[in-house]
This record gives sequence, C-alpha cells and structure tokens, in this order.
Amino acid sequence: MEQANKTRKYLIATHGTFSAGVKSSLGMIIGNTEHLFIIQAYTDQNIAIEDEIKHVLEQISEDDELIIFSDILGGSVTNQLLQQATKSNIHIISGFNLPLLIDVMLGNAGTPIDEIINNAIINAKEQVVYVNKLIN
Repeated sequence: MEQANKTRKYLIATHGTFSAGVKSSLGMIIGNTEHLFIIQAYTDQNIAIEDEIKHVLEQISEDDELIIFSDILGGSVTNQLLQQATKSNIHIISGFNLPLLIDVMLGNAGTPIDEIINNAIINAKEQVVYVNKLIN
C-alpha cells in the first residue's frame, strides 16, 4: 500500500513461531503480502530480539510507515519494540487477532493509518465472541 513515496510495511512480532503461523493464515486468506516481516522471538538462542528488530528497521525509510503487531501488551517482545514508539512513522498494536491484521493490511492507502488502526481495533473486538452464548 503506497501513498506517493510512502510505503506501508508490516511487522508481526511474537513469542515463538506464532508470527509464522499468522503469516501463513494471512497468505491463505488475503494472498501474499508485500512488505511483511516477522519476528519469531526466542526460537533461536543465538539470535537476540534486538538484532531482529534492528534488521527490520534497516529496511524502513523515514518515508515509510511501519505497522507493528505484537502478541502481548507488557510482554518482552512488545517491551523491546516500545523503544520505536516515539517515531512518527511507526505504529505498534499489541494483542492483535487475525481480523485486525486483515483490516489494517487491506486498509485504503489514502486513509491515514491511525484511522485505519482505530477502526480495525473496534472491528476486531467484535470478532471476539463466546459462540456458545450466541447460539443459545
């Protein structure tokens, strides 16, 4: 999703292999997504999460927007990413679900990202449902 010289890029950063599973699910539902990075934290003791974050950030220009999805608010992955939250072109969403990712990634390139994120969070919350209560 590009606006003039601005490219939206995405990072899914989670504990373990959750991010790879999410990326696989996204591929099945919306197809391959350009500019999508994943971090599978702590799956290889020889790779520090700080190095993984640095590697992603090296691929982000000041003209790009990076939307980061992390698994747990207050978790070590999100805490490492918080250092980037002061940058105006980086947006962090914690506690995501698949509907939220889909809404954000398919959002209109001409719509400001904060508006897309806010609407996607509202929609994602509506997707969390105790189905047994629905059918009773």
